[in-house]
Amino acid sequence: MDPKERSSDKASQEMISRMAEAGQQNAWDRLEAQLPQCGFGKLGICCRICTMGPCRIDPFGEGPQFGVCGADADTIAARNLVRMIAGGAAAHSDHGRDIAHTFKMVVESEQCDYMIKDELKLREVAARYGIKVEGRQTKDIAGDLADAALAEFGKQEGTLISASAYPPPARQKVWQELGITPRSIDREIVEIMHRTHIGVGSDYKNLVKQGLRACLSDGWGGSLIATELSDILFGSPWPIRFGANLGVLDAKQVNIVVHGHEPTLSDIIVAVSQEPELIKMAKDKGAEGINLAGMCCTANEILMRHGIPVAGNFLQQELAMMTGAVEVMLVDVQCIMPALGSLSGCFHTKLITTSPKCKIAGAEHIEFHEDRAVEIAREIIKIAIENFENRKGKANIPKLMERGIAGFTTENIFYHLGGRFRASYRPLNDNIINGRIRGAAGVVGCNNPKQVHDYGHLTMIRKLIKNDVLVVSTGCSAIAAAKAGLMRPDAAAKYCGKGLAEVCETVGIPPVLHVGSCVDNSRILTILANVVAEGGLGEDISDLPVAGAAPEWMSEKAVSIGMYFVASGVYTVIAEPLPVLGAPNLTRYLTDEIEKDVGGKWAFERDPIKAAGMMIEHIESKRDALGINKEAERKLYDMEDRRALSIE
Repeated sequence: MDPKERSSDKASQEMISRMAEAGQQNAWDRLEAQLPQCGFGKLGICCRICTMGPCRIDPFGEGPQFGVCGADADTIAARNLVRMIAGGAAAHSDHGRDIAHTFKMVVESEQCDYMIKDELKLREVAARYGIKVEGRQTKDIAGDLADAALAEFGKQEGTLISASAYPPPARQKVWQELGITPRSIDREIVEIMHRTHIGVGSDYKNLVKQGLRACLSDGWGGSLIATELSDILFGSPWPIRFGANLGVLDAKQVNIVVHGHEPTLSDIIVAVSQEPELIKMAKDKGAEGINLAGMCCTANEILMRHGIPVAGNFLQQELAMMTGAVEVMLVDVQCIMPALGSLSGCFHTKLITTSPKCKIAGAEHIEFHEDRAVEIAREIIKIAIENFENRKGKANIPKLMERGIAGFTTENIFYHLGGRFRASYRPLNDNIINGRIRGAAGVVGCNNPKQVHDYGHLTMIRKLIKNDVLVVSTGCSAIAAAKAGLMRPDAAAKYCGKGLAEVCETVGIPPVLHVGSCVDNSRILTILANVVAEGGLGEDISDLPVAGAAPEWMSEKAVSIGMYFVASGVYTVIAEPLPVLGAPNLTRYLTDEIEKDVGGKWAFERDPIKAAGMMIEHIESKRDALGINKEAERKLYDMEDRRALSIE
């Protein structure tokens, strides 16, 4: 197949061709070998929960319409869907749990390789949790916050503190009336597994209801905990320049690619890698230095805080190894292809796994422990340095790299919009009200070889910003935008409509704001809560002229993310449909009727141009409902007009 039919990214096209020439398989080849994929699975109407099956429903109505136990298509598809939510919520929330344990270790340890780097955010978060901060020492506040955060995972009474501290009151009321306010993170995930066991629930709406509760425990719970404690521990991001794409690898240096999702090891690797002793060791081996690059969401974590360049997103992990220039690919958890194990055997690259949750055949395992963080980081870097002289032949690194700015957060957006001494979301709200910005869209999520790599993200984003819709992005979508130059401030003049371009140029921001890794979708939630709190755009998130999309999604995490945006009142469009189309009642509920319950709903559309059009249409409908879709004459105030203004 023509590489252009697989990826829209030129560096990736180059490496796909090289893999074909070398007879090496990649994700696209393995997808082709799977075709045609199981139609029952795609429609969500096969069930293997018990050994009376596996059962399947005939979507044409001619064959079986019930499983052995009597479950129909809606029950089977709903069970499968909410189990995907459980898997996604567990992955993101377990990330949050690990960060919380590290945070507690920092508080309790007298000697530790980590430290609290953002005391202001510590105090702000602690106050939201109801913890007394005035007149108290940092360590005492942090100790209480560590205990409160860890309690969110398994407490047996009450509801999640974070789910009542952040969302608008109107949104909390919706959840309370529907009975989906999350109680604790682990409880909601476990209850999904119980409800979907053979012989328990069969009402598809009731099953989805528990899915909503579990995904909220992820977005407003586990993921938010991961984001906020990471900011406190590793430092809150601030706008920072960076490079993106495979061209950030350097043939003259020792290249270490960090890949996965958790920042506990990668953040230490950043600090240790530039120690004089290790730099000297690298030079003694013939290298000019040590070059770090990121892949997937670990990339976004260290990019946001340190400006470490990004080698690529999900579908580029094999391509990075194919360059022959990577001494060590260091992985933790999530989105790591098992194929890396066998591919590394064809090169000098050492694949090193570090989490007890993730071991891969063909990889070396060096288990990471936070209480020995620097020691283990040095050990891994030394392995990479020693491996530099084992390169086989000439490195094949595409000469493609783009620059951008990342590091936007809920907090620092205040300062960008209102200035250092008058921080406020008011300019954003005002420019949405006056129409220069029509609304905002979150374009997030993975890559999927079923779509042309990066094409869905880029095509959708370009149409949105051309229509004056400000875009915020996370994860692999953010990396795609960065590689295409959409995170440069000067991109506004080239790609945006007149209104959005004017705002971006005035404030000095790109039209696509990189707000972090996939757990940092929680930042988008808190940004929306701040917009509501600023006033003038309704009382709830569901009133806002906003939409969300995952144009190349592939993982269970994306299902949980999408569902917690829907449950928070956001219209959410995805390319590959949820596996529910074989269940007509469930499909109708998710794409229509659920809006009456939670204010948001799903839509499925593979064409990114059509999907962007659907989002824009939704945004305009929300503007109509708010009564702000009017042409307003711009008035220049003279001194007499200014004196007439009342100040409340």
